[in-house]
Amino acid sequence: MTVIVTGVRFAVPGDYDAIAAVVDEWWGRPVLPSLPRLFLDHFHRTSFVAEGPGGGLAGFLVGLVSPSLPGEAYIHFVGVSPDVRAGGLGRRLYGRFFELARDRGCHVVRAITSPVNEASIAFHRRLGFTASPPVPGYNGPGNDLVTFSRPL
Repeated sequence: MTVIVTGVRFAVPGDYDAIAAVVDEWWGRPVLPSLPRLFLDHFHRTSFVAEGPGGGLAGFLVGLVSPSLPGEAYIHFVGVSPDVRAGGLGRRLYGRFFELARDRGCHVVRAITSPVNEASIAFHRRLGFTASPPVPGYNGPGNDLVTFSRPL
C-alpha cells in the first residue's frame, strides 16, 4: 500500500502512541527504548509529524533546541514509513527542522547514528552534514556512534 503524505505539522504529546506502534516495525529491530515518551511530552514544539490520508502516520522527526548549548539544535529520532521512503519526506522533515532551528537562533544542527547504519550516514551527508568517524563509547562502553554536524 502506498501512503500519500498530506501534510507536515508540529507534533503533540498524543502522537507518541502512534509513533510507538510503528517504530520497531519501520526499523526492523527494537528501537523504541531509544525514544521514550518524554521526548514528545517535553519537545513536541520542536518536533514534527507527517500525516497520510485520514491522519495516519507517514513520518516523524523528534528534535530539540538545546537548553544547555546556545545556538545548537539536535535531531534525536526520525522515522519515515517504508511506504513513502525515497519520496523526499525525510528531506522535507529535516528542512522544516532546519527552518525552526534557524528561527530560534541556532547556527548548527547535530545528530548521531550507529556506524552500521550506512543508509543514515549517506542520507545525512547528502543533507550537508559532516560525519565523524565512529566515536568509541559515545553512549557508554561498547556503544560506538557516528556524530553529525551541519551548519545552518
